[in-house]
Amino acid sequence: MLTTTEQRLTAIRQWLAQHNIDALLVPHEDEYLGEYVPAHNERLHWLTGFTGSAGAAVITQEKAAIFVDGRYTVQVTKQVPSELFEYRHLIEEPALDWIQTHLNSGGSVAIDPRMHNSAWLEAAQSKLAGKIELTILDSNPIDQLWHDRPTPVISDVRLMATESVGQSSESKRQEIAQLVTKAGGDAAVITALDSVCWLLNVRGLDVSRLPVLLSHAIIHADSSVEFFLDPARLSDDFASHVGSGVTVHHPDSLQARVEALSGKKVLLDPSTSNAWFKLVLQNSGATVISAADPCLMPKAAKNEVEIAGMKACHIRDGVAMCKFLTWLDAEVAANNLHDEAILSDKLESFRQQDPSLMDLSFDTISAAGGNAAMCHYNHENQPEPGKLELNTLYLVDSGGQYLDGTTDITRTVAIGQPTNEMINQFTLALKGHIGVARARFPKGTRGYQIDTLARQHLWAEGYDYDHGTGHGVGHFLSVHEGPASISKKQIDVPITKGMVLSNEPGYYRADAFGIRIENLELVVETETNGDFPVLSFESLTRCPIDVRNINVDMLTRPELKWLNDYHQKVWDDISPLVEGEVKQWLETATQPLAHC
Repeated sequence: MLTTTEQRLTAIRQWLAQHNIDALLVPHEDEYLGEYVPAHNERLHWLTGFTGSAGAAVITQEKAAIFVDGRYTVQVTKQVPSELFEYRHLIEEPALDWIQTHLNSGGSVAIDPRMHNSAWLEAAQSKLAGKIELTILDSNPIDQLWHDRPTPVISDVRLMATESVGQSSESKRQEIAQLVTKAGGDAAVITALDSVCWLLNVRGLDVSRLPVLLSHAIIHADSSVEFFLDPARLSDDFASHVGSGVTVHHPDSLQARVEALSGKKVLLDPSTSNAWFKLVLQNSGATVISAADPCLMPKAAKNEVEIAGMKACHIRDGVAMCKFLTWLDAEVAANNLHDEAILSDKLESFRQQDPSLMDLSFDTISAAGGNAAMCHYNHENQPEPGKLELNTLYLVDSGGQYLDGTTDITRTVAIGQPTNEMINQFTLALKGHIGVARARFPKGTRGYQIDTLARQHLWAEGYDYDHGTGHGVGHFLSVHEGPASISKKQIDVPITKGMVLSNEPGYYRADAFGIRIENLELVVETETNGDFPVLSFESLTRCPIDVRNINVDMLTRPELKWLNDYHQKVWDDISPLVEGEVKQWLETATQPLAHC
């Protein structure tokens, strides 16, 4: 009897034969190209059983392969049958390279242009030119074969009052329209879900962990906007909420409205928009201007109302974290060494005590011992969750989506007595964290110029970590917000006042332990005695850093002062909101440290 995966693989191969196509490429991404894919768009999961957040599969008549990165090399072997799929590394052997190896010259590979951005499509066409025919599909075969497809989540549309976001939709649209005009455009197609929601001051919960609506928008140079969402989902006061100049269209009319841009100069972000948009625009006679989403920079620079909300939600989030860490220390002292799932659920229960919590901001990374060495570990993707053990480290990376902001925090907690090696590596990572937190830099500085501050102490000892140091964070929007970041990648985006970025250096020893220390940082302007003001970071996160993991004598006086000052701020903001054993725990956790 055939398994479900075998049946689906057979159905795809029958489709290939019927259409005289040699291969089908199935990425994890959906048509919105967002970080999170709703259940009804998990096409790669439907085909293979793989639940990871990144990957792709290629199906031919004779072979099939699944491509994942280093985060999922273990997971893929447990979820995807090896007798049906070859396992390949997404970075070391990209899907297109595998296709070129396994298809004869003149063969064809089909893609759904909605599942790839336009920059990828251009690169693929160039790479395969004269070797493999790239067949652009009008419809996705998986959509035709997926008979038990989940019903899309239709969440309530939340209208965000101007007083809660700091700028009216009309004002935002005028600002963005000016940017469109400045770039030489008559219109811009806005495809990033958080950009659409930011522009119209709306939120939803159509996608788990991301407070957005599955929608698109077209903004014109006169600041009018076409919003593509089922009108039946909108309340009667939507029109007064957004102001004049916004028309609502059913998503079924998207292609017709995009084609109506014929003869116009249209801005399209090649990295955030799917290739289908560019193809339709070009076929309709529009001139496509490849340019960054004009909402990105204004959205990233938080206004005073958004900043106030981010500060407030971080204090409440800090209360939840302190309650959790108090409970955790008590459980470990009682030798109740829980598994990762229980710990994750317990932390979520503390966050849920806040009525303004709408969702988590991502799936909690709850990682005990050696599991924490996988920096994007997810206990839900394991046969069974790991369990705490004495004299190890526990890493918990978590966050919440609150009505007034988004949080993201990682704490690495001593379970019993950490080893000298664990303490040494934690302190090196902490020195890097403090280096970023204390940084001062001129306007125009890029994230890659700051990244060295986070790694320098690890580098000096021959260590490093294989992920970025920081990502942008939205205001009750995406926990991973572009366009700025702090990483080795030379991304040419300046860090500007009002941005919120994570600061999360770490260290990972395979099969042994993992360390990460993450706060969110607000970019602020600081007056100097020099010729110009500089930018610096203000830590938003309010939760102690586990001093049991620190070798104080490895810290310089300025570093130790920063740590003590930070813990004083945590005490000042959190202690009035907690009592009893939580307050006692907090007092101990924030006691000033001194060199021996």
